[in-house]
Amino acid sequence: MKVLITGAGGQIGRDLIKAYAAEGATIIATDARLPEAAVAVASWHRLDVTEAAAVEQAFAEHKPDLVVHLAAILSATGETNHIAAYNVNQTGTWNVLEAARKTGAPRVLFTSTIAVFGPGLPDPTPDDVPLRPTTMYGVTKVAGELLCDYFRGKFGLDVRGVRFPGLISGSKPGGGSSDYAVHIYYDGVRTGRYQAFCRADTRIPLMYMPDGVRALRELAAAPRERLSRAIYNIAAFSPRADEIAASAATAIAGLDVTFVPDPMRQAILDSWPRALDDSLARREWGWAPRYDLAAMTRELVAELRQTLATSSQNK
Repeated sequence: MKVLITGAGGQIGRDLIKAYAAEGATIIATDARLPEAAVAVASWHRLDVTEAAAVEQAFAEHKPDLVVHLAAILSATGETNHIAAYNVNQTGTWNVLEAARKTGAPRVLFTSTIAVFGPGLPDPTPDDVPLRPTTMYGVTKVAGELLCDYFRGKFGLDVRGVRFPGLISGSKPGGGSSDYAVHIYYDGVRTGRYQAFCRADTRIPLMYMPDGVRALRELAAAPRERLSRAIYNIAAFSPRADEIAASAATAIAGLDVTFVPDPMRQAILDSWPRALDDSLARREWGWAPRYDLAAMTRELVAELRQTLATSSQNK
């Protein structure tokens, strides 16, 4: 199988590349800026998804069996540069879907987010609710979901996707409002302390990256006739920020986490659901998380320590 990934240099892309490469897939990794340390198992190419002709040319040249559209500017970064967020997230998604239609790409995988939701929704939040996001990131992801529905219904394009919770991994955070959860571990292992930009009682849906990568691969492989919709909620766990800190402290001796809310990011976090209802994904394509908070803590801290030790040895 040949897999083309947009935004492959980001948090999800690197782990997804490794997972597909382990299955023997050919990986065409694309990004607007090529990473300094590219994952060697992929073929890397510069591709800016805002450039329609370049996207179409890449699809026509590589003829991928699966396109995974990851390229995006995340919530906090998008609020400081809303024009770039619109161009990359909305125009970029249009360009990807239109190129897939024109070149006959067999399948497109779209990554949406809990940022599509707004305040006042029930917990857990089901798939079909009014979408009233409070960020440009969320607005563009709502538009992206609707474009997926349109291309699926109008042109028969096989496009499917997930609404990701906040994702936690061993990679350096990339400008999302859920990054406090990553930094508790990332900074905790490196320095033993972290000042979180949210309240201690902040609670949003979260997921460990191996589960997120597996969700994408399982949805991509699901028979089309089993899928009743394009976009699905997926969920894992929803701890308070201070519960994440307490869990991390079980593996990082002496960890000191303090909480000093940043008004902009806290407002974004407060607008999101505290939990997601992913029963439809579980029923239609067998989704189920494997990691809870404790299991993630054990594995993630060990990974970060190994990465830190390797980095020290290479200096």
